[in-house]
Amino acid sequence: MQTATMDLVAEKICKRYRSGTKAVDVLRDVSLTLTAGESAAIMGPSGCGKSTLLNVLGGLEPPDSGAVRLGDEAPYELDDQGLARFRNRRVGFVFQEHHLLPQCSVLENVLIPTLVGGGDGAEPARAMSLLERVGLKDRLTHRPGELSGGERQRVAIARSLINGPTLLLADEPTGNLDEATAHRIADLLKEIQADTQTILVVVTHSAEIAGRFGRQMSLANGALNTSR
Repeated sequence: MQTATMDLVAEKICKRYRSGTKAVDVLRDVSLTLTAGESAAIMGPSGCGKSTLLNVLGGLEPPDSGAVRLGDEAPYELDDQGLARFRNRRVGFVFQEHHLLPQCSVLENVLIPTLVGGGDGAEPARAMSLLERVGLKDRLTHRPGELSGGERQRVAIARSLINGPTLLLADEPTGNLDEATAHRIADLLKEIQADTQTILVVVTHSAEIAGRFGRQMSLANGALNTSR
């Protein structure tokens, strides 16, 4: 049974940017609740604030007002060290660009988050298990430059899961991929999310990709609307 301690709750999130003398309200009283095992896709036009919302949810960018809670933690009530630990341990990030280190092997790239905050990187067995799960058990020693775009994104997914996050955020994870590869990556994200019972939020421009996830939401004019 799901418990409230595993909820992601955002309440009345507001975020404003300034462009010269003009103020732009990117997020206006955005609220959402997702529980463990739920997935959601957020769609909307370019520049509408989708990435900003993901950054706020993941502890990367504080809102101007409103609150975020993941389980029993409110990230923006933590000090800088606590916030960094929250991002590293509680949240997994997958971006449109894989951001793999070109000089490191596939296995080393997956282990990088375990080195943050004084960790010793001693999770090779888990890293290898994750790479096997994403179909890359034969690519452990390869460098990113030796992989296809889809393979690099699968490495990024494995890396995002290495610390066992409660929340997985994916910002246009299929945006740079061909259609067939994009569908495979979306299916892989959904399968892993279902297996691990993480909370998954995916930003995408594709209605077809969005339809693979449990809830579909749209962001426009600073407001978040749920279609189902």
